[in-house]
Amino acid sequence: MDIYKHLPIYEGKNFILRGVSMSDVNDLLTVYSDDQAVPYFNGDNCHGDDFHYTTTERMTEAVKFWQFSYDNGYFVRWAIVDKRNDKVIGTIECFHREECGDPYGNCGLFRLDLRHDYENDTAITEILSLLLTDEIYDLFWCDKLATKVKPFATERLAAIQKLGFTLGGTLKGNAGEEFTDYYLLKK
Repeated sequence: MDIYKHLPIYEGKNFILRGVSMSDVNDLLTVYSDDQAVPYFNGDNCHGDDFHYTTTERMTEAVKFWQFSYDNGYFVRWAIVDKRNDKVIGTIECFHREECGDPYGNCGLFRLDLRHDYENDTAITEILSLLLTDEIYDLFWCDKLATKVKPFATERLAAIQKLGFTLGGTLKGNAGEEFTDYYLLKK
């Protein structure tokens, strides 16, 4: 299946992962304007974007860019919906990373952005368990997955370690810069 022609929807007990849409802008603004959540976001190789959006206009631009990127096969961004209140509480971006001379070549690299009140081991484990199936390796043509977890993100670290991720080496950026705190999960 080509993920850029058919974006799968994943549903669990408390959460749904589905494509981001323009109707999500107001809910997403509560995520990306959340000063307590922004430090957890990963802006590595994102041309200086820190993902701190404080206006509806800026959030709308971001969603339009995410949809453009999906339509052009650059990356996928799922909205994370809390089924208990039908609110979007974050997103997961994922893309295939080519071989770059570091431990993260041929991987599906993903970024998890959550509202701060969902930044806990239980929620993160459930959300990522929806995505981390055997299918994900086929969808992103990879043999491993990678994500960044900053040192202060203890709940997130507990969740990904529970799911089998281990600390990898340094990730090399597009301009040769080095990024740390990435974890790997091999198929």
